[in-house]
Amino acid sequence: MAISIIIPVLNEGALIQKSLRRLRERAPEAEIIVADGTSADGTVDLAAGLCDRLVQTKANRAVQMNAGARIARADVLWFLHADAKVPPGALTEIEQALQDRQVVGGFFRIRLSGKNSIYRLTDSFGHYAGLLLRMRCGDHGFFCRREIFAQIDGFPELDLMEDVEFFRKLRRAGRVVVIPKRIVVSARRYEQIGPLRLTLAYGLIATLYFFGAPLRLLDRIYRRHCCREPACPPARSASY
Repeated sequence: MAISIIIPVLNEGALIQKSLRRLRERAPEAEIIVADGTSADGTVDLAAGLCDRLVQTKANRAVQMNAGARIARADVLWFLHADAKVPPGALTEIEQALQDRQVVGGFFRIRLSGKNSIYRLTDSFGHYAGLLLRMRCGDHGFFCRREIFAQIDGFPELDLMEDVEFFRKLRRAGRVVVIPKRIVVSARRYEQIGPLRLTLAYGLIATLYFFGAPLRLLDRIYRRHCCREPACPPARSASY
């Protein structure tokens, strides 16, 4: 089963080469596509020799992922963040899940890097809150059949919560499975903002979104509690 991996990036020069080499080792058969949001730190040049295809768009994660999907050659699309460490055998797990034609896609469980005990609490809280609220974020490594991606019109090109909206559309299209193997997600943003503060902020945003709060309110909360700088840039650019 052919799989295309699509990685949206923005100014990831510090880690992109190490990340792509590690991904190639874990998923040697996959097509790797880097979707760059017009980085200014040399990310494109650093990634060029380590991926199969590269596309550039404006800095908006949904736009970037949709652009990557359009040039993908495989029948299965797998969306990963640049700092994700995928588990061994991940491609096999995806292939086995999609043997069932009723399954339209799925996601992995995640584990935050770092030894701080609050990260283990965050791992569990995020998983069970996601089950309760029926939502998942993009760091879970969404994968889906290409025809289903086209059927649901891909990622809605929003500045915030585009991954959650995509997940909702995917669930409406058919059965979505969870792979228990963990993707290790970098805790760098938690270290920058503060683990407890960011966990609570994300939880608040998810809860308000579930109850239909307007995106402008969620954006204000994001800018105030999830950004490093007092003058936060546009939400999508700040969230990589």
